[in-house]
Amino acid sequence: MSHRSVLPLVVLSVVAVLGVSGCAAAGGDAVRAFPTSGVPDYQLGGAYTPPSGVTIVERDSTAHPAPDAYGVCYVNGFQTQPEDAAMWEDDHPAALLRNDDGDPVSDPGWPDEMLLDTSRADARKTIVSVLTRSIARCADRGFDAVEFDNLDSWTRSHGALTRSGNLALATALVDVAHEHGLAAGQKNTPQLGSAGKRDAGFDFAVAEECVTYDECGAYTKVYGDRVIDVEYAGDSDGDWSDVCARRDRPAMTILRDRDLVARGGSAYVFEHC
Repeated sequence: MSHRSVLPLVVLSVVAVLGVSGCAAAGGDAVRAFPTSGVPDYQLGGAYTPPSGVTIVERDSTAHPAPDAYGVCYVNGFQTQPEDAAMWEDDHPAALLRNDDGDPVSDPGWPDEMLLDTSRADARKTIVSVLTRSIARCADRGFDAVEFDNLDSWTRSHGALTRSGNLALATALVDVAHEHGLAAGQKNTPQLGSAGKRDAGFDFAVAEECVTYDECGAYTKVYGDRVIDVEYAGDSDGDWSDVCARRDRPAMTILRDRDLVARGGSAYVFEHC
């Protein structure tokens, strides 16, 4: 990436071991640029036929992309998925962050997700090796991009993880995504400023409730129009029309229900500006 700066040698060693170059898509498929306009849908609670007019659809890595839409694949890059907990504990126990008693550290907001240990080069190497399988599956199924969730895991690690460790892992994951022809998305983490794009090489951002928390400028300043914002029903002040009227919101701002249920469910909510 033209914005890539020199990173610590431990990061370069992770990339070198995996055979990933420092340039986007070198030796792989060309990355399809993330759109600067359109109507996104965020379908992590279950895949369904998108509403009319939707042009960008994000789905879990276990799903298939929506036809005739720019497809974003969700990968939990910094914590474990609940269904994968046994795999991590049995096959890659050293990749899990552990407390002083040796127990895995869980996300307090999502206690069925364990934090991955980004503090050590050997653990990061293992994490990238495991997640490369998910990234490759995203590419094989025809997705155009991948979003890596929980980039901000260091903020809830009680000091055990650091911003630099998470950026090191992010850089390696972005390189793998680019090598597989996928654009790579920064998830939340406005406190990174320009480092997500400049240092890790992210191509776009997916923000949750940046209008609600007055954080949208942190993303649009870096990524311009390549930002999706997902607001959640019941959390925003005022009416949805008030959100859409705000000049500081990303152009691609949508409203979803908190659980992201599939269309047809009683709790389903979807609106776009």
